[in-house]
Amino acid sequence: MIAAIAAGVIVLAIRHRVLNEDTLIFLGVFIPAVICHEVSHGVVALWCGDDTAKRAGRLTLNPIKHIDPFGSIVLPIILALIPPHIVFGWAKPVPVAINRLRHPRNQSVLVSLAGPATNIILAAVAGVALHELVLHSQTGLVAQIVYEFGIVNIVLAVFNLIPIPPLDGSALIERLLPVSVLPAYYRMRMGFIVVVLLLLYLDNSLLTRVLGDLETFYLNLVL
Repeated sequence: MIAAIAAGVIVLAIRHRVLNEDTLIFLGVFIPAVICHEVSHGVVALWCGDDTAKRAGRLTLNPIKHIDPFGSIVLPIILALIPPHIVFGWAKPVPVAINRLRHPRNQSVLVSLAGPATNIILAAVAGVALHELVLHSQTGLVAQIVYEFGIVNIVLAVFNLIPIPPLDGSALIERLLPVSVLPAYYRMRMGFIVVVLLLLYLDNSLLTRVLGDLETFYLNLVL
């Protein structure tokens, strides 16, 4: 059923010229960036004693294992079709059993921050590559793809470091909470995604300014 809906939304997007070359390039760099982000959570969890992600077959770069049909395909295209055209989506979260970590309270922070750290590393690699391409006057399609990959990773890192559950940055707040309130916090944390969505949509100009500042910062850093 979801596959049929996804196919229908893709056809609709093509008819409305949403799936143009720029969009395809964006999806081509966004999906690997998100996959690396998610896999890194499972890898660090494995290092810390939890093999849940490994047993679930999620420590792989195969996108089929990570794509959520609705969150990765249907919703982003629908949002691209309607004003203000702010695209939001997600991959299937890599499963992590916090209680199986050797030191749950401290290592859960490391597991959470592994995603943004991976995106920052990927953005740095892309930045070095982009610098070399521009230095040698290679400013065609390859340079555009590398540039988009770097920007996407910077945005993913900064966005996920916002200290609002269930984003990765909330792990720092979670670590400071008393153990007695954690059960209630875990029950409520997914509901905070509404706050994230409101931040994205209530002030479009703020989001545009932040993205513009991130882009300027990244370009000044690598060029």
